[in-house]
Amino acid sequence: MRAVIVPAAGERPALAELSTPALGAGQVLIRVHAAALNPMDNVLASGGLAEAMEHRYPLVLGRDVSGVVEAVGDGVTDVTIGAEVIGHLGFEAPFQAGTLAEYVAVAAASVAVKPPSLGHTAAAALPLAGGAALAALDAAGVQSGQTVLINGASGGVGRYAVQLAARRGATVVATGTSASAHRLRELGADAVVDYTAGPVAEQVRRLYPNGVDVLVNLWGNTVNDVPLDAVRPGGRVSTITSVPDADTTAALGLGGGGITIASPDRDVIATLAQTAASGKLRSDLSQVIPLDEAVEGLDQIAAGKSHGKVVVTLA
Repeated sequence: MRAVIVPAAGERPALAELSTPALGAGQVLIRVHAAALNPMDNVLASGGLAEAMEHRYPLVLGRDVSGVVEAVGDGVTDVTIGAEVIGHLGFEAPFQAGTLAEYVAVAAASVAVKPPSLGHTAAAALPLAGGAALAALDAAGVQSGQTVLINGASGGVGRYAVQLAARRGATVVATGTSASAHRLRELGADAVVDYTAGPVAEQVRRLYPNGVDVLVNLWGNTVNDVPLDAVRPGGRVSTITSVPDADTTAALGLGGGGITIASPDRDVIATLAQTAASGKLRSDLSQVIPLDEAVEGLDQIAAGKSHGKVVVTLA
């Protein structure tokens, strides 16, 4: 089968021919119709987690998949051959399997039936980014009536977070650029703050002098990148980046928590899929590309040139 692999530690990803994966107990073999690209693929490709978790090469990239079940392993009774499904490969060592391939073996517990009205490309974009958005909102306790600032709203996770927060009845303030403002409002943002036009916290405070109730942080490598001053005293913060840490938020009198790595299970994937199938959640696709162009797609994500989700199609 064709697959996008990292041939060995430190080497550039490439398209290669591999054997179809062997099927283990509790797994299902999926013939891939579509697979999403995520920033985490570049982290794995660079060896960014190699010291923390075992990597085995050649390492196939990709974590999210939509396709058709070709076979089921021992002990699998709740997924049937021929079913159209959405799946996710959890962040568990050793890293070797991936979804950027014609076939992938996935734990049945991380596979949900795809609603018939939801296309494979939109479905493949859901698990990791949608799951991370949902986890970040839950960590901050986002609920109806709150004002929520989503920092990094124009990325793949951010566009889901905007929609999900709006669905909860929150007033959503999204960071983006003037070019992305219209689309973010279409997705449910009540206001868009242009992070290129000046400090985000200052702009937010002009709109909400008392501060927002919640900050959902999806961008930034240092605490100075995070607009903590936009949050009211006693407000809450959640983050999917390494900052701010718990000590920083506590020192500022803020609550909340961090999300290290989202790893959505069947229930989370099924919830996202049903919401999308009903038309209440959109997979905002910036690109749909063939497997032959997947490496270039990863390059664009690494360079920050892709907004929304990039999905590879193999159908």
